[in-house]
Amino acid sequence: MRRIDKDRFGPWAIVTGASSGIGKEFARQLAASGIHLVLVARRLSVLEEVGRDFVNQYGVQYRTVGVDLTEDGFLEKIDRATHDLDVGLLVSNAGAGNPGEFLGIERDELLRIVRLNVISHLHLTHHYGRKLAQRGRGGVLLVSAMGASEGIPYMANDSGTKAYLVSLGTALNYELRKSGVNVSVLLPAPTDTPVIAELGFDPSSMPLKPMPVEQCVAEGLGALNANRPTHISGRLYRMMMTFVPRSLLINFNGRMLHQAVTRKQAGVLLDHG
Repeated sequence: MRRIDKDRFGPWAIVTGASSGIGKEFARQLAASGIHLVLVARRLSVLEEVGRDFVNQYGVQYRTVGVDLTEDGFLEKIDRATHDLDVGLLVSNAGAGNPGEFLGIERDELLRIVRLNVISHLHLTHHYGRKLAQRGRGGVLLVSAMGASEGIPYMANDSGTKAYLVSLGTALNYELRKSGVNVSVLLPAPTDTPVIAELGFDPSSMPLKPMPVEQCVAEGLGALNANRPTHISGRLYRMMMTFVPRSLLINFNGRMLHQAVTRKQAGVLLDHG
């Protein structure tokens, strides 16, 4: 677990995608640092349960915002819930992926992913980035994906949207430094969350074991504290991304994703058989 300075990054933090996985763990480690939480996701009842657990464990306050970040007006809803709070940190974590052949995915679904993985982060970062810059301290942590900038076959649109976050956050790390605002982009390696199975991967057959979500998040908070522009979680994965040629990474990811897509499609056929 990584604790961060609640005077610098508190007293309140906004965490999107906070109902499960990496987002929920970000919320937990922030609560352990004594930072109050604004929990954002679609499933309001789950957020309430998460918030109550953190009150009992860490004694922090919380607010919940049940909202779909792909819908118009989501920012206004979050702003209304936070207008009276001193927000010191935005963890813009919510995102989704839909593995498959690009030409086989409906255009509406591709655009939904763009709205969630790009447009929502743009709105949130611009809105709260201005507030943080005026405040003179705080941070923005964007959650992307390892390999996004290289292009991931069978997740072509998804990786393209995640690459946007790498570029945005890297540039803002420089721009907002003068305002006292830290900006970092976390590029999670395969992490032990429900998303692994949802994407069609079999963790037991993966070449490298998915890393614990606690470690992934702790490294992300460490990168934010150090104001590193980007950070890939997991030392072995960082070495792989540094030393393995880009063409080999693309071919490796292509084979892995093709197998995952095939496995997932087979499962769907069995379910409907």
